[in-house]
Amino acid sequence: MNDSARATSVAPVAPGIDGRGLAAAISAFLIWGLLPLYLKLLQAVPVLQLTAHRVVWGCLFGFVLLAMRGEVDQVRSALSNPQTRWRLCLSAVLIAINWLVFMWAIDQHRVVEVSLGYFINPLLNVLLGVVVFRERLNHAQWLAVTLAAAGVVYLGWIGGHPPWLALAIAASFGSYGLVRKVVKVDALPGFAGETLLLLPVGLGYLVWCEVAGQGAMGHIGWGLNALILLSGPLTAIPLVLFAVGARRIPLSTVGLLQYMAPTMQLLSAVLVFHEPFSGPRVIGFVMIWSALAIYAIDGLLASRRGTGNG
Repeated sequence: MNDSARATSVAPVAPGIDGRGLAAAISAFLIWGLLPLYLKLLQAVPVLQLTAHRVVWGCLFGFVLLAMRGEVDQVRSALSNPQTRWRLCLSAVLIAINWLVFMWAIDQHRVVEVSLGYFINPLLNVLLGVVVFRERLNHAQWLAVTLAAAGVVYLGWIGGHPPWLALAIAASFGSYGLVRKVVKVDALPGFAGETLLLLPVGLGYLVWCEVAGQGAMGHIGWGLNALILLSGPLTAIPLVLFAVGARRIPLSTVGLLQYMAPTMQLLSAVLVFHEPFSGPRVIGFVMIWSALAIYAIDGLLASRRGTGNG
């Protein structure tokens, strides 16, 4: 996947867009979008145990990929730097919280709220950029953020309380992205380092569950055991594909593609899991979708102006 010479053999989909990069990014968002369907098959496994399994098997699979690519030393180099190590500790805690909340929400039949969290996330990233990096927004971006905030307030008003679950998902993933932005480590070595830091806790908890007679692995049938093992690849592979795509295609294209995952999650919630989605709730989502449309169109126009195509 790092061979740029091979990439030139694939005809570009459009000027400035690499076909391999586009395919990699779409594949990553497809996997993330279908994840609730996979996790529903594992409802027999307690959420905390499943999170621990995701850490353990994700770590193992991540290091296998690194060994195949000859990049294991990148993890050792990152963790030997005290500042990088502490930042990876923070990002590891944030992504573990995100996984835990995400899987708990699916277990509780609240996939619509999961999708809302990931619809909100891009606009929360914009706000984090303003607060942390002192980035300046144009009028269209401020309109998008204001409209999205109004949508969240509206959903809180009709529900009797703020959409805490969606906000927790957006905040944990947004904060994770913020920390990773300032850590000078590539996606896969960073993921391997994070899961390695979490490994003692995850593995220790699984051993305790087994000793206490509460362990799921090995006691729930070969089919579910295989699905648990699959959590490693399903955690690591999308990150690698996303990193490949982000390097090869314009960021404006990545920004548009990222809405694939929450859209697929919402469709799964309504069409497969039959969660309620109608009336006033739709109005709140439409406000947030409108905000995302404004933000995406503004980004596309800015990209075209920057490349001289506008």
